[in-house]
Amino acid sequence: MSKDQLIIFDTTLRDGEQSPGASMTRDEKVHIAKMLEKMKVDVIEAGFAIASPGDFASVKAVAETVKDSTVCSLARANDKDIDAAGEALAQAKSARIHTFIATSPIHMKHKLRMEPETVVERAVAAIQRASRYTDNIEFSCEDASRSEFDFMCRIIERVIDAGATTINIPDTVGYGEPNQYGDTIGRLIQNIANADKAIFSVHCHNDLGLAVANSLSAVLQGARQVECTINGLGERAGNASLEEVVMALKTRHDVYPVETAIDSSFIVPTSRLVSSITGFPVQPNKAIVGANAFAHESGIHQDGVLKHRETYEIMSAESVGWATNKLVLGKHSGRAAFKSRLEELGYSFSEQAEVNEVFDRFKKLADKKHEIFDEDLHALMNEGCESEIEQRYKLVYLDASSRTGEEPSAELVINVNGQEQSTTAQGSGLVDAAFKAIEAVANSGCELTLYSVNAVTEGTDSIGGVSVRLEKDGYIVNGQGANTDIIVASAEAYLDALNLMSSGLLKAHPQHQGV
Repeated sequence: MSKDQLIIFDTTLRDGEQSPGASMTRDEKVHIAKMLEKMKVDVIEAGFAIASPGDFASVKAVAETVKDSTVCSLARANDKDIDAAGEALAQAKSARIHTFIATSPIHMKHKLRMEPETVVERAVAAIQRASRYTDNIEFSCEDASRSEFDFMCRIIERVIDAGATTINIPDTVGYGEPNQYGDTIGRLIQNIANADKAIFSVHCHNDLGLAVANSLSAVLQGARQVECTINGLGERAGNASLEEVVMALKTRHDVYPVETAIDSSFIVPTSRLVSSITGFPVQPNKAIVGANAFAHESGIHQDGVLKHRETYEIMSAESVGWATNKLVLGKHSGRAAFKSRLEELGYSFSEQAEVNEVFDRFKKLADKKHEIFDEDLHALMNEGCESEIEQRYKLVYLDASSRTGEEPSAELVINVNGQEQSTTAQGSGLVDAAFKAIEAVANSGCELTLYSVNAVTEGTDSIGGVSVRLEKDGYIVNGQGANTDIIVASAEAYLDALNLMSSGLLKAHPQHQGV
């Protein structure tokens, strides 16, 4: 059986970021993009250029950095969106514009308030506009799984004639069912006269837990691009998980007539990077990248694996990158080894001063914990991702006290715009007291909607990764902190969120843009 090439289109930086609270800075997006490039992802959707100045800058930065993958920007079917995408992608070695318009009756009537023929004309005009910037153009029928089949055939034939080279059939609301969804893809390919002039793609949401199953069903029916995200990130219940799609194809090569260019050994490191940047921990029993994915508790399973791994493991842990998460550095490691390992993890440095600054933080951490893992290094680097964020608030000093029978208290010194301010507060716990002390100074008016703590590595000396989500006036920010002292990490995460809020790096909550 001959194998076709399946294009892996990663939208972690765009659709993945639509997970409430998963907003990323420009530098963080570039770091993830570098790892996706190392993994040999074919297409990286870097963002929605028109959405905000920050999104435009992020798409532009990824386009200027990535050389071995195609960089893509999303755009609605209008001139303003497409021009912004084209400008942001101007320096990309390989660029793609991904434009979309809703095609379901409910969306056309209630959201677009357009007649079907007007929708077709708008789609064709969008493709023609995008062709000014690139000949690599993707078109999506938003809410395709609830669209009328004949209308999809008509609009797709027209946009292919206009120059679209990839046709995406997204299951926007996660309504699809594998047999039905796969059959729809097959019928479209068979019934559209010029279908052979474009690659058909799928973009499945996981509202019913069927995103990966729907994607794989579509592959069997002729789809040759799958859109997915690291860790299955995405709005609502998320998207098809890249690691699950890729390893299903690789493990069941007897079933699927396709192969990918993905270097699966980068799956786990990339998963950990995305988790540490977004603050979204990976559940232990998550397929492929969860901590328990290759753990065997049952005595029967343990005995079988010891005798012959394939008795209970259908893939090796090493094949997806678990071997790369062994101990790599310690307090006696030198600067060269430290820099080399960070570069292997997808980080780069433009000046030696940057290396020295991060290395100093590494040495301080090594004095606190003897074993430094890759996850610790990601946390260190994320701690320093502040180049585009105005540091209005900085933690100078923290003293927290808790005794049985007494109300916990926290005393902080915070640098606010260059001026140090002391503050003290009591709370139901040390973290609560620290947050109340910060608010006594900041008086932000924000609502705390999420507080999450995740041990970065094993052991009581692990770095604690803390995520704090603040909401104000319909916008959200997601702050992060990392420290071996969880109270300090919590305070740093809260201050990070306040800095994001004051810098205007906000995301609407919830987001409704995209496919």
